[in-house]
Amino acid sequence: MSQLDLARLQFAMTSIYHFLFVPVTIGVATLTAVLQTAWYRTKREEYLRLTRFFGTLMVISVAVGVVTGLVQEFQFGMDWSHYSRTVGDVFGGPLALEGLAAFFLESTFLGLWLFGWDRLSPRVHLATIWAVALGGVLSAAFILAANSWMQHPVGYKTNSATGDPQLDNFFALFTNPVFLRGYLHVLLASLVTGSVVLLAVSAWQLLKGKAPEVFRISASLSLVVLVPTLLLAMLVGSELGVTEGKYQPMKIAAAEAQWSTCQPCSFSVFQVGGGKRDETPTKIIEIPHLLSLLATNHWNGKVLGLNPVNAQYQQQFGPGDYVPNVFIQYWSMRVMAYLASFLLLIGLWGLWMLRRKRLTTARWFLRVGVWAAILPFLINTAGWLLTESGRQPWIVQGIMLTRNGVSPSVSTAQVATSIIVFFLLYAALAAVAAVVMAKYARKQLAPARTHEDQPVPAVTY
Repeated sequence: MSQLDLARLQFAMTSIYHFLFVPVTIGVATLTAVLQTAWYRTKREEYLRLTRFFGTLMVISVAVGVVTGLVQEFQFGMDWSHYSRTVGDVFGGPLALEGLAAFFLESTFLGLWLFGWDRLSPRVHLATIWAVALGGVLSAAFILAANSWMQHPVGYKTNSATGDPQLDNFFALFTNPVFLRGYLHVLLASLVTGSVVLLAVSAWQLLKGKAPEVFRISASLSLVVLVPTLLLAMLVGSELGVTEGKYQPMKIAAAEAQWSTCQPCSFSVFQVGGGKRDETPTKIIEIPHLLSLLATNHWNGKVLGLNPVNAQYQQQFGPGDYVPNVFIQYWSMRVMAYLASFLLLIGLWGLWMLRRKRLTTARWFLRVGVWAAILPFLINTAGWLLTESGRQPWIVQGIMLTRNGVSPSVSTAQVATSIIVFFLLYAALAAVAAVVMAKYARKQLAPARTHEDQPVPAVTY
């Protein structure tokens, strides 16, 4: 493998691993804030016990997310120094704000929330957990603004002396159509992930018969949030596909393995072949007009094919192959869509059990609910692959090719060595995180206070 291949592999490894914890943190923090708000308003002890229980899982997720995020930042300077120098005037601003504003907001108020039980007034303490959730939301906003600029560059001008892009409209980063839909999609996906985590943990506790009157509340909350949020996430994801079809037609064509332009276009549920330079795949179960609807919002919409777009790019940017990995695009899109549909069915099943007042005794549903915890991580990873792999061979769409962004002073052996080190670090971190989170997810719920005026202890580990 070349230095470019290894650098891309390292970026994929660090990004995907880090993104496992981002939606958990945002989602669980928001739902923990909802639980604490319910306790503040009702003074029901069950809400307090759930707040402290799921707050512990949130803290673990934040801790692991911080470590993996630092490693991801480090590999930018090591593997992609030419990219950093060239587009640093644009890309550096949102990243700096993410660290200086959002991260410090989140970490500061997390400390106040952790150690402020019975030291801060209930109202102020409630504000700290909402500030933690807001910090995660702001952090995602700055990161998504930078990433959306790589997908669809806006708000910049080209330096006449160096030829490098320079930011001349900071607010354009946050009105970028790719950002607006992509950011909303990430927030909804985070709520879906947090809801499923709550559901899985609650289902396990209910199966074991531990505090069923309490965990019925968290299971009910997770289902009430999960179903409408997932429906909205699927709708926004569809609109994001229309936006990307406008600015990144190659990505959408690759997601369907559509080599020639079509109008109207059918959607293949499954196909054999269709990968790199395999222009005659065997499509199994085609749904007429569905691709036109998904890509253009029109029944008979036109979808450009890979070959015409590649020819257009060759004329515009010079000779080369601008087709991404079609196999990754095609199956990432379907893994994301099919598993999201399956998760929706699980959520509807749970709401039916809730309506019939059988949620705590429906053992088959509870077993499925425990294993459903895997699904949002697979969905999120597939979506991230679809977004990032589909941009290739561009590191910044239309401005810089990925091969031109690597560090010229770093050798292939050095990148390979760092991959091994990072892999071992991540493997150890994964093992520790899995053990710790499983331990606390199975932990006995903290006992209720005997008197309402008894101090609330800090979250313990």
